[in-house]
Amino acid sequence: QLSLFRLTMKRLRSTSHSSVDSKEMKKFQLLAHKWWDEEGEYSALHSMNDIRVPFIRDTLLNMSSNYHLGNPLSGVKILDVGCGGGLLSEPLGRLGASVTGIDPLEDNIRTADRHKSFDPVLAKRIQYKSSSLEEIVEECMETFDVIVASEVVEHVADLEMFIKCCSQVLKPEGSLFITTINKTQLSYVLGIVVAEKILGIVPEGTHEWEKFVPPKELEHLLESNGFSVKTVNGMLYNPLSGSWSWMESTSINYAMHAVKSGAVGQPSPTGALSEMESEQPSATAGTTM
Repeated sequence: QLSLFRLTMKRLRSTSHSSVDSKEMKKFQLLAHKWWDEEGEYSALHSMNDIRVPFIRDTLLNMSSNYHLGNPLSGVKILDVGCGGGLLSEPLGRLGASVTGIDPLEDNIRTADRHKSFDPVLAKRIQYKSSSLEEIVEECMETFDVIVASEVVEHVADLEMFIKCCSQVLKPEGSLFITTINKTQLSYVLGIVVAEKILGIVPEGTHEWEKFVPPKELEHLLESNGFSVKTVNGMLYNPLSGSWSWMESTSINYAMHAVKSGAVGQPSPTGALSEMESEQPSATAGTTM
């Protein structure tokens, strides 16, 4: 009876109210086979790994007292939400993490599964699932040490529900990493007019300016749902070199790190929290707002 109740609840949730936007699904469906073309439509996401992977790695290492040489993220359970073809899941797996990648598009998951199968180490460390975030909440309550939602929140239908679900599947004192686009005139000009319509770096219609999220709004949502925002870093893409760098201004792209408040007396999932976070500069020193 309990399992029948859960199934009914899951169906109700997925049919009545979902964080997945069906219009967004149709856009990405057409490009599902192109994820691993480094010169193609997703080239900017490939090069974003050069800054987003060290940002995640170094932030987690600064919070941890456990160091594993060679596999710095060994023992860390990561959920990559909206994983696409696995562009971020794979480098996190190579750092030793145990990664679960979820994406509502089955074609994306097929692409991700096929690509990880070429590497036997990754095949063991990463598992992919065609699912929305809210569909896995019940089976994954307080399961993950880390959630990564990179270039995802500007595509979800209900951001508050999305953040609530993140909190539910994250362990107390777990970390949430988000990269997204600010909602400014500059982000409209560069992110949509230049990137999509003029240079074609991003497929036309990928982004809707209305769905971009200002950092202050995202911080407020996170803090009202039990998170403490630790870092907000501006990001800049150079279309000529095809590379990303950190910048002080968050007026275009930005990365955020937030920590879920912990239960009293509960240890941190990535080892005892040291004073490192407050005392020691990270790899992105000088860019922390």
